Amino acid sequence: MGYTRMTYEVRKSIERMYNVLHLNAVKISEVLGYSNPAIYYELKRGFYMHRNGDWTETKRYSADIAQRNADFNKEARGAQPKIGNDHETLRVIEALILKRKLSPAVALATIRREQIPVNTQICVTTLYNYIDKGYFRRLTNKDLVCRGERKRKYRKVEKVKNPPRGTCIDLRPPHVLQRKEFGHWELDSVIGTKRKGNTLLVLTERKTRFELVFRATDKSVASTVSVLDDLEKRLGITKFRKIFKTITCDNGSEFADWRRMELSTRGNSTRTTVFYCHPYCSSERGSNENQNRILRRFIKKGVPISTYSDNDIAKACDYLNDLPRKLFDWSTARELFNAELDSLGIKKFA
Repeated sequence: MGYTRMTYEVRKSIERMYNVLHLNAVKISEVLGYSNPAIYYELKRGFYMHRNGDWTETKRYSADIAQRNADFNKEARGAQPKIGNDHETLRVIEALILKRKLSPAVALATIRREQIPVNTQICVTTLYNYIDKGYFRRLTNKDLVCRGERKRKYRKVEKVKNPPRGTCIDLRPPHVLQRKEFGHWELDSVIGTKRKGNTLLVLTERKTRFELVFRATDKSVASTVSVLDDLEKRLGITKFRKIFKTITCDNGSEFADWRRMELSTRGNSTRTTVFYCHPYCSSERGSNENQNRILRRFIKKGVPISTYSDNDIAKACDYLNDLPRKLFDWSTARELFNAELDSLGIKKFA
């Protein structure tokens, strides 16, 4: 017969044949259909010394002992983990993920970028396996910044009652979609609670994914325009036009006045062009939405924005811009943004 793994029932049969019927290994192999070496190995796996009533000892076979040893060998089968007893490398990776809130892939990239000394080099797949198997003292899947989420249920979307009066995204130049030209941004607002109060205006550059985060007084058109006006004054109209060629936003009430958003603080000239996404199509600002998701690691929902200091907001923004990204071969958005500024002859952003 072909190879067949022995079950507990087969081992009980061997126990009866050997202990009660006193059959040898050859006879047992003939009855059960296993090879002689297989029975010899099996008997060796389950042998124990049985003490009789007259205090003499007899070698016997136990199906329970054999099954326990077989299960242990099965669990121990396979190559030893590459990490071995390198607890220092595990500690470094654990600290990067827990303290600096990095994903496993970014943590490994950070070790290479910052030349952090470790004794063992592992790949992303291996690292996820180590986390699943519990090799870390404090790190589990629940601690990962990006976990699998259930797809939300589809909800029927009704046509918007008041469509935006500005320029539709359909009229945006096709080359903006290709992300090959610098200076095209996506704009959104992040709120803490539904109550009135401070909000955050976030701008994401489409090519480099560079992020700008500003505190706004409230969720109003006036606050949005005020933030853009202050940014223009800091940069100057010439630099502003080079850096902010277009801005794409959603149909929120805070972005309703496209004329004031486009109009420069100096006279009647235009400083940028504003495009509006289709209603209920946040995917048309995909980079902005992804950045907001990472920003929420620091700016929690349900917590008023006013409770966060300017330093807290700056740290969150720096985290986004200094995060190594697989999309850019583990370069950061800040590095790419500064390279674009250099190509424009701009030495300092603001």
